[in-house]
Amino acid sequence: MKFLVDAQLPLELSDWLNKNNFDSIHTLDLPNKNFTTYDDICKISIQENRIVITKDTDFLLSFKLYKKPYKLLLITTGNISNEKLKEIFTTKLEELIFVLKENSFIELTSDSLIIHQ
Repeated sequence: MKFLVDAQLPLELSDWLNKNNFDSIHTLDLPNKNFTTYDDICKISIQENRIVITKDTDFLLSFKLYKKPYKLLLITTGNISNEKLKEIFTTKLEELIFVLKENSFIELTSDSLIIHQ
């Protein structure tokens, strides 16, 4: 499974995913770094089948209207520490991977996964 972690989320999340045997890039890994445009993120996501992990609700609107990016994991935990974010991912990872295989839009809250149609 491949991921693209958006600018509002820490590079540590992408590194953590890589350490857990996933293929993850952060916008900081891209040529324009955190200035990579929304359109370019969607193009990369579709070309490389990468799930965009973001807090940015602009992706939500685009996904609902145009089915871009490839898949979307929207983080709606509010402001939390990087450690708490990794803790949530650790706790929910198995379930998250399972639902991402069959669904295109998932929301991750502090205590649950929400599958959107």
